Amino acid sequence: MKEVDGKVALVTGAALGIGKEIALTLAESGAKIIIADIKKNDLEQTLTEIEKLGAEGLAVICDVSKTEDIDKLVEKALNKYERIDILVNNAGIYPYNAFVDMSVEDWNKVIDINLRGVYYLTKSIVPTMIKQKYGKIVNIASIAGTTVGYEQLVHYSASKAGIGGFTKALAMEMAKYKINVNAISPGAIKTHGTSGVTKEQEEQVKMIIPLNRWGEPKDIANAVLFLASDKSSFITGQNIVVDGGQTTRP
Repeated sequence: MKEVDGKVALVTGAALGIGKEIALTLAESGAKIIIADIKKNDLEQTLTEIEKLGAEGLAVICDVSKTEDIDKLVEKALNKYERIDILVNNAGIYPYNAFVDMSVEDWNKVIDINLRGVYYLTKSIVPTMIKQKYGKIVNIASIAGTTVGYEQLVHYSASKAGIGGFTKALAMEMAKYKINVNAISPGAIKTHGTSGVTKEQEEQVKMIIPLNRWGEPKDIANAVLFLASDKSSFITGQNIVVDGGQTTRP
């Protein structure tokens, strides 16, 4: 049996990497998928792959830092499917900046995409989920911020720590509507964003991961699928760390 058969799922940042794998995994598991991103060509390619799986989908260009883009995204999604059962807040950026050199613009860009975008999109969809008396919200956080800190990622770590608090507090408010709100904190995951890592750096990271490998986007997608399915119906307000055991080290 497909875990999310017949459900409608919206995934942001779905053109590449983790977001794309989440969208494909949910599609394979029976969901109708709305994918959103700013990368038009890559987004269309993801939609093509979704359709090749025999699933139904809708691609919408959306910059989650712009409220007008989010309004259009939600309108298109509801016009097509009339409901949204699963929301995966995945869109995010992680530009490296030393704190002493970080401008207000650098800070605001990361917060606007990684945190404010999550707030506004979730706020725009929650009324539909309340009406349905059903919903699964999965926020992609990071071990940076929720568990550990990293140099040159103060803005990113702050945004992801914010996602952790947002998830716990929102879960309390949404519980009475049968809406589950959880987060996933990935560790080191191989994506297009880590393609610049040298072989030496890759090996250094592996050495601090007890499972002795980098994670793959599928590792995160599988965790999202669990939280998006009814198998997790008694789980809410939690942050699941998917990092190969990295942050269990003393």
